[in-house]
Amino acid sequence: MNIETFISDAVRRTVETLYGSSEGEELQIQKTRKEFEGDYTLVTFPLLRRSRKSPEATATEIGTYMTDNVPEIKGFNVIKGFLNLSLDASVWAARFAEIAADDRFGQAAPSGRTVMVEYSSPNTNKPLHLGHIRNNLLGYSVAQILAANGHHVIKANLVNDRGIHICKSMLAWKLYGNGETPASSGMKGDHLVGKYYVEFDKHYKAEIKELTALGQSEEEAKKNAPIMLQAQEMLRKWEAKDPEVYSLWETMNSWVYEGFDVTYKALGVDFDKVYHESQTYLLGKSLVEEGLAKGVFYRRDDNSVWIDLTGDGLDEKLLLRGDGTSVYMTQDLGTAFRRFEDNKLDDMIYVVGNEQNYHFQVLKLVLKKLGYADWSDHITHLSYGMVELPEGKMKSREGTVVDADDLIADMVTTAREMSAELGKLESCTAEEADAVSTMVGLGALKYFILKVDPKKTMLFDPRESIDFNGNTGPFIQYTHARIRSILRKAAEAGIDTALPLNTSAQAKIAQPGTSTRPENTEAGICQSAVESGQLLLPEEIDLIKTLSEYPATVKAAGDNFAPSIIGAYVYELAKQFNGYYHDHSILKEENDGVRRLRLQLAAQVARVIRSGMKLLGIEVPERM
Repeated sequence: MNIETFISDAVRRTVETLYGSSEGEELQIQKTRKEFEGDYTLVTFPLLRRSRKSPEATATEIGTYMTDNVPEIKGFNVIKGFLNLSLDASVWAARFAEIAADDRFGQAAPSGRTVMVEYSSPNTNKPLHLGHIRNNLLGYSVAQILAANGHHVIKANLVNDRGIHICKSMLAWKLYGNGETPASSGMKGDHLVGKYYVEFDKHYKAEIKELTALGQSEEEAKKNAPIMLQAQEMLRKWEAKDPEVYSLWETMNSWVYEGFDVTYKALGVDFDKVYHESQTYLLGKSLVEEGLAKGVFYRRDDNSVWIDLTGDGLDEKLLLRGDGTSVYMTQDLGTAFRRFEDNKLDDMIYVVGNEQNYHFQVLKLVLKKLGYADWSDHITHLSYGMVELPEGKMKSREGTVVDADDLIADMVTTAREMSAELGKLESCTAEEADAVSTMVGLGALKYFILKVDPKKTMLFDPRESIDFNGNTGPFIQYTHARIRSILRKAAEAGIDTALPLNTSAQAKIAQPGTSTRPENTEAGICQSAVESGQLLLPEEIDLIKTLSEYPATVKAAGDNFAPSIIGAYVYELAKQFNGYYHDHSILKEENDGVRRLRLQLAAQVARVIRSGMKLLGIEVPERM
């Protein structure tokens, strides 16, 4: 039963019976706020013109009719013009049976839409850092959530493997590397290349300082610094396929790719398709030529190509430099075109930091002016805030970033230390302790980052994230492990955990107002008592209500590209179960029907926790 649909239909039938039908009128029905008694609330103010009564009288009349004529409604209360309806426990019992029997609970039917999510998009001049971690975790989770909403999702990575930044690392290695390789240095390839990106910046700043001391302005010195002129020349040679430069580029990029693969595996993210800027920028150039022919773009005296967007409230945008080399916009035009043409996409989502908001605004507008409005309107920039540390912002060129590999290793080490201190690894073998420490460390990292609204800049505190209390990944993971332990003990004791529910039968009405257990406490309470909801305590009904909200939560997270919605839901479910478990025995409950109900309720909570955490890319342990 879809309870929201049932309530809407029942209210509509009641309103039509009492006041006559009204074509196309939308009834305002919402979940009752927690501070009030009830399950669903009808806002009666829009109905007053038809009822010709006060808000309170209208609400009372509707509530009275429904309790008299709709068996599933056990009561109501009126707060001004708001009618709060309370469902009978039998409805929640039936809903719980449906949840337990639904192997695909939380998974939407296929939508027929194909969606590409691009994330990671690293430069091959440096290793991945904390900012990349947020990007990867956010993109991967959004892809998982969209897939759960029934879409065919293509996870894509665009590797920025060409351009001036890559040439900076190449030039510095050529000038100062003395033939150093990952094998000779013992460094991961991406770390080694990143080392020379920092080296370039060090020499560049020194040259700027020398030139300014000779009287040049800082702006002139930045343009005239010999090492920068060499890097620009190297970029021109690369685009001309100079054999020596191209060979060095291939070698150093191969080092970086090997390093990236190690990091991606450790982080638990993957891709269905990997694009390379070096393979799309030429298509972008051809689109620029097409735009010139159409009069969309214009060429300046220095041979550079631009588009004038001042009439659209923006500014003029460079598309090709005077020397013919590409800019980011060039390759993004080519990549967008290739993706939509090759994959017949319905939607394209770019997971890129908010410093690129303007870039994507321009990209969509340029594509539209080139005549691709039919799919440029289906481009979404999932803009997210930066990750900051207690000591401030990170700077790659200065080597002051938090390296992704180091952070992952530190999180796992810290998780092991804290888990051991709390005695959570005592029953684990050495192999299990390693697996749990990895799960907890990565779970802490992922949850701490994903629980924050993507649009917000966030402050990352590694130790705060590995806390077994509060709104953290380890708290949720431990709740799952606790439930799995309860279920294992039940199995070892030979306790039947099957719920005695007939899911095909409509649950009968419980005694109105029943809020405590029936007097009969003998084992084997009849099935009808389970179906009627007489075995359900208010706290158990609250848990079933929360479980029922999972599909709507997944949908909301997909509609808003917000894993934080899943994170908040799973945390509340785990917190709610822990409160219930604290107050009510499960394994020691003597009544067989009650015990089986509680075990099945715990099992469904664990299942939804596991499902929700999977959408965040987080594993949950079976034992801790």
